[in-house]
Amino acid sequence: MTLREAKVGSYYVVKKIEGKGPLKRRIMDMGITKGTKLYVRKVAPLGDPVQINIRNYELSIRRDDANMIIVEETVDND
Repeated sequence: MTLREAKVGSYYVVKKIEGKGPLKRRIMDMGITKGTKLYVRKVAPLGDPVQINIRNYELSIRRDDANMIIVEETVDND
């Protein structure tokens, strides 16, 4: 599942970041790396952007970028 398809109020672990070059690097520079846990806080009414909590800060990410982030749901928030 991608971050774009993630449910609000759920915890996820990043499994993979698709894409190449500067776009992938920009996503990784925001702190979204493989194995990182995140919480989907809310999604804007039209679906863009997605607001997440990751590494103790809030981040809004565009829908197209969220579609490149493969995540897996997790039950714990540690």
